[in-house]
Amino acid sequence: MKQFLLSSAVVLCSAGMSLADTYRPECFAPAPGTGTISYEAKDGPYKIAFVNGFAGNDWRIAAIQAAKAWAARPENAEKIAEFNVVSVGNDSAAQIAAIDNFIAAGYDAITFIAVNPSAFEPVIRRAERAGTVLVPFDNVLDSDKIVQINESQLELGRIKAQAVMDLLDGKAEKILMVNGLPGNATDRDRRAGMMSVLEKVEGLEIVEVVGNWDTGTSQKVVSDALATHGEFDAVVSQHGSLGTINALQAAGHPIVPMGVDGENGVRMAMADLGIPGVSAAQAPAMSAIALEAAVALLEGNELPQTVFLPIPRATSDELVAGETYFPDLPKSFNTGTGFPDCFAPFTPQELLGQSPDNG
Repeated sequence: MKQFLLSSAVVLCSAGMSLADTYRPECFAPAPGTGTISYEAKDGPYKIAFVNGFAGNDWRIAAIQAAKAWAARPENAEKIAEFNVVSVGNDSAAQIAAIDNFIAAGYDAITFIAVNPSAFEPVIRRAERAGTVLVPFDNVLDSDKIVQINESQLELGRIKAQAVMDLLDGKAEKILMVNGLPGNATDRDRRAGMMSVLEKVEGLEIVEVVGNWDTGTSQKVVSDALATHGEFDAVVSQHGSLGTINALQAAGHPIVPMGVDGENGVRMAMADLGIPGVSAAQAPAMSAIALEAAVALLEGNELPQTVFLPIPRATSDELVAGETYFPDLPKSFNTGTGFPDCFAPFTPQELLGQSPDNG
């Protein structure tokens, strides 16, 4: 067996990196200006863990199911000696402790959704000493020392805000912004992307509420905002958007342009109610791409330090039952079931057949 040394990692800070310079660039597309990372190959099969943080919304449940569905596919299962999933809540100390436990247990790779983007430098060093590959995704880290899997959160926020402003011909007096879980990079960057569009609108009042990316929470805080601020010209929501739509409907609010997420129930409501706008998503199947990246790195392949996956989206006039949304499936089902350039997207049956629990 080859010795696995993370100290032998190659980090190339090459802003002009060609797509052809890295492994499977059609899947692991480099973010602008990123470098590359590779490690000495290690023989499998591998012990891999996914350490989730917060598990209190449908997106996180779908991410867990996608990770388990990936591990269950025969071509992946043959490369895995052990696979474990744990959720630790919105506590960075608990998440770091869980990662340390897997490092101490000799795990070869750990994927995770970071609770806090700036608290992981010490655990990165401990993983390096132990020879454990770390691959965060979704809520990534303020670090260039490990491979990270994401969509451009700035672009995701920008897409939603630009869509509603285009429908309003660039003019609005008051817009509601439903933000996500405070304290992490994803919420920060999505908000910044929205603000990059909205702050240029002359005379615009932006009312912000915290929806925690959760349907129930979003419904409550939007109801409160409507009671306090009255009607809005448009709404942009990071996630939990069905709660936002429900609150608007319950208050008898007029139909307005919306930039919302990609859950099945959101797209069903957009189609049924004739809501103009865009449904754009951070696909929870990203959890599977992080696992795919972890195995690629363990096998000695070179990847971009920051991978930007394409953003699944559909405008209101692109909503087609059975294609871009599924009336026969649960409203909580996320329409971002995979990335075809990486591997065949999961079927609804593959995902819904997986337990969202630890294990």
